[in-house]
Amino acid sequence: MLNGLFVPRPAGAVPPRILADILRFDADSERLTGWVQFAVAAFILGLYLIAPKPVDSMSRSLVPLGLGIYLGLTLLRLYLSYRASLPKLFLFASLVADVALLYALIWSFHFQYGQPQAFSLKAPTLLYVFVFIALRALRFDPIWVLLTGLVAALGWVLMVIHAIAEDGTGAVTRSFVDYIDGTRILIGAEVDKIVVMVAVSAILAIAVARAQKLVLRTAREQVERAEIRRFLPAPVEAAITGSQDAVVAGEGVLRNAAIIVLDIRGFSAFAAGRDPKAVVATLVSLHAIVVPIVEKHGGMIDKYLGDGMLATFGAARESEMPAADALTALFEIVEATRDWSEDNADGSGVRLALNGAAVAGRIIFAALGDAARLEYTVIGEAVNLAAKLEKHNKTEGTTALTTATTLEAAILQGYRPPRPLARLADRRVAGAGEPLALVVVA
Repeated sequence: MLNGLFVPRPAGAVPPRILADILRFDADSERLTGWVQFAVAAFILGLYLIAPKPVDSMSRSLVPLGLGIYLGLTLLRLYLSYRASLPKLFLFASLVADVALLYALIWSFHFQYGQPQAFSLKAPTLLYVFVFIALRALRFDPIWVLLTGLVAALGWVLMVIHAIAEDGTGAVTRSFVDYIDGTRILIGAEVDKIVVMVAVSAILAIAVARAQKLVLRTAREQVERAEIRRFLPAPVEAAITGSQDAVVAGEGVLRNAAIIVLDIRGFSAFAAGRDPKAVVATLVSLHAIVVPIVEKHGGMIDKYLGDGMLATFGAARESEMPAADALTALFEIVEATRDWSEDNADGSGVRLALNGAAVAGRIIFAALGDAARLEYTVIGEAVNLAAKLEKHNKTEGTTALTTATTLEAAILQGYRPPRPLARLADRRVAGAGEPLALVVVA
């Protein structure tokens, strides 16, 4: 632990982003510590100035001088903390200076009041050392709490030894009454003070260490969760974390939902012979258009299917208007990707076009997989029919299709088509069985 006092925390101990957050937290904590110390010193100085004092003691008091020096050092440290990260050695020197100045003030009391040096050992001002110990806990680093307590304890040992050396061994007493009533030194009382300093700093350091461990673990989990969230839709994450019991394979719920299936026409010819990075960049540019539209209307991208996508509305999270949201989103996607299609046309005659289909119905939102890896997905006739309708666009020469049943459900949910929609009666869709009444969305 002491190695961390004079050298930076090892970068390999925690992920770099968490380490950066810790360093920023330390810098903020150091500034907060400085401001609190400044406030405490200003408070003590204010009390001293307004408190009544013997006239003959004022000229010999070192309190104003000591507090003035302390305020100056605190302001200097604050200034430096806003300029750059303070070195560990500087922080340690500052810690020693804090305790040394406090003890110098305590020592000056016997001089101020013309008493034996043992008189200073009874000053209640010693209690402020616990403020210094507690302040170091703001850094969330237990070593600073422990060091402050040890420096304070060692400093008080030296104060006691110096008082005995100055006043003589005759100043030492075993009588508690003599200690309370006079200016005698009770070794047991001074040992109690030292033990309490060490015990308080040790207990507080342990508490800070435990809190630090918890914070680091939580920070790691947050970073990991943020990274996983990029691969996991928010509604799915909510379904997982909101479950009272652990999710297991085979769990599923039946819901009214709507499915959109999208696919790029001409993509295979477009990708042939092209640089893989350029091909991927083309897909990413499409996703940047489609995904925000889907999410804006309460849907989520369930799967990226190569050059296609499957989006769901009301599957992971129940919705009162999944069909309306899906048709609204599908129309916006078609309109929004027209320019994208034009931008990706080239001189070879290859032109990309996004086709889609939306179908509403009863689906099962289920967790599939094994004990090692699970994945939420949607199962049902609506899913299968949406995939078949998307392919049927090529047969009809359309861009986006839905069923008449889906349109009727959407209208009941408040959907209003942006323009009159063409209807295709009794269309045979490959793999669908009975003829279907279709509607041309675009």
